[in-house]
Amino acid sequence: MVQVGSAALHVGVTGRGPAVVVLSGGPGCVQYLERDGLAPRGHRAWYPEPRGVGRSAGGPHTMAQAIADLEAIRVEVGVATWTVLGHSWGGDLAVRYAVDHPEAVAAVVSVAGRGPQCDRTWLAAYEAGRASQPVVDIAWVPGVHAALGESFTEWIHRPDLWRGLATCAVPMHFIAAGDDIRPSWPLAQLAALVPRGRFSTVPGVPHDFWSTHPEVWTATVTDACTGQ
Repeated sequence: MVQVGSAALHVGVTGRGPAVVVLSGGPGCVQYLERDGLAPRGHRAWYPEPRGVGRSAGGPHTMAQAIADLEAIRVEVGVATWTVLGHSWGGDLAVRYAVDHPEAVAAVVSVAGRGPQCDRTWLAAYEAGRASQPVVDIAWVPGVHAALGESFTEWIHRPDLWRGLATCAVPMHFIAAGDDIRPSWPLAQLAALVPRGRFSTVPGVPHDFWSTHPEVWTATVTDACTGQ
């Protein structure tokens, strides 16, 4: 546990090597990626459980607070810089973390993220595909989900959003899941926008391929974290 203000936050850790902090999605989901078999090989991986979720104390909060928690954890565990590996919404949080604290983030690996957008055609495609998406049972906290969702909307409406992204020198690799119901064009756009961006697709896997294709997940994140 890491104490951040009045909240004790659960932080798991596994492996040895360069530091990687792994962010789960939702927002407001438990830390479903905290499994040794899913960790990027050859790295020391840290797994914070979000404030107010699962084993972590606290409650509903903003993206700014989530990033402040990550920074407090980084300092507490004695890491100078780390790669930020995020899945789904965790990938979007990773991008904002890099923009807000480029001095702390060595690289971003965003897997199956949404991107900073609320496009109607994207949402329509997502809704149309929901019934065909493999069901993966993940515990989540509705209040945390709602608060972070509102904060995400505020972030993507900021007038300086795109300038901050376009001037962020942190390397960012955006990885799409080939069979994800979520359109990948926002990730391709981000990769083209940020100065050191890269976009790739893992064919034949759904959004939660950490669950359905764990070997593919581990190989993908190992390659991505090693290649940064």
